[in-house]
Amino acid sequence: MNVDFDVFDADNHYYEATDAFTRHLPLHRSKLVQWANVGGRQRMIVDNKVFRFIPNPTFDPVARPGCLDDYFRGKRAGDDIREAFGDLEPINPAYREPEARVKLMDSQGMVGSFLFPTLGVGVEEALLHDPDALHDVFHAFNEWMLDDWTFNYGDRIYAAPYIALQEPKRAEQEVEYALANGAHVVVLRAGPVRGPGFSRTPGDPVYDGVWARLAEAGILAAYHSGDAGYNRYADEWGGGGDFQAFRNDPFRSVTSGHRPIYDTIAALVCHGVFRRHPNLRVATIESGSDWVPQLLKALKKSYGQLPAAYEQVDPVEQVRAQMWVSPYYEDDLPELRDELGAQRMIFGSDYPHAEGLADPKSFVDDLPGFSEEEVRLVMRENALALSQPRAL
Repeated sequence: MNVDFDVFDADNHYYEATDAFTRHLPLHRSKLVQWANVGGRQRMIVDNKVFRFIPNPTFDPVARPGCLDDYFRGKRAGDDIREAFGDLEPINPAYREPEARVKLMDSQGMVGSFLFPTLGVGVEEALLHDPDALHDVFHAFNEWMLDDWTFNYGDRIYAAPYIALQEPKRAEQEVEYALANGAHVVVLRAGPVRGPGFSRTPGDPVYDGVWARLAEAGILAAYHSGDAGYNRYADEWGGGGDFQAFRNDPFRSVTSGHRPIYDTIAALVCHGVFRRHPNLRVATIESGSDWVPQLLKALKKSYGQLPAAYEQVDPVEQVRAQMWVSPYYEDDLPELRDELGAQRMIFGSDYPHAEGLADPKSFVDDLPGFSEEEVRLVMRENALALSQPRAL
């Protein structure tokens, strides 16, 4: 299928500069994030522990975009994941510089994109034991992002500052920082909000200040996949350990692949966030979509049994009104359309990651049976509308 219009990609990434977490760290936090030579390779050290989330944290050289496409479509075995990656290449300036990225986007036929971290979505878990330090690290990270990308580059690239929720007041301050500097989207991690001696739902009223401010400003709250801390459940079955990209054991991937985002959206609905903040817009990014029909079915049954628990507001309709999903290209996309509606689907290529698409527009090849109007909604109009704040 041909796409004769410029698209809006809801899942683009940068590769962090090596000083992304350290450039703005306060002096008294300088030892929290460091670099060291470990076994002849540069590795990031977070709180005196080797950070294993990404095996190649300097990103130079880096994997070719889309080199794992066949693996993620189940067409090629990944028992030797290094062989599946193939040869690495020098990092492209467009992965670290907005001006070069816009030129690349022009060549790709892309009108705009949401831009998310690569390393950044794995760091929160490593600092849960010290929420104050965690917030300091992520504020420094957001300051770096503002330096190198801005939060809105020419109304083309919308980089998402990271919002951690451990300390509600610090989270509210970070949202205000993001808004004051032009953010159109923020990124959070899925899962419960955890810290020393506590584990809370994001639907706890202590976070209403965060949700209310995002809803009032009309900007998008995006949940992007990363280290959600769910390895602890695999630990109970004798597996788990540190989260490492591309080194998932079968048990963990089969049992918990979709759980963090399923549980998180369930919490936002069941614990009243969508009811209390009906103007809040939430997107799920790089978290697949196979879980959506399961969640809607479970919510429908729950509402039929306990309507008063939802204050007589249909939870399925809450989801359909306030949630957008960027599915994996290998998912059952017609099923998602039938369950959620094409108007709530946003395409994401995961470019330039190895597990994404080498040509972002080729996502359209996985939309057979979609009408021209539906294709345009998925490939452009839905995310383009989400990129603009919606005034109350």
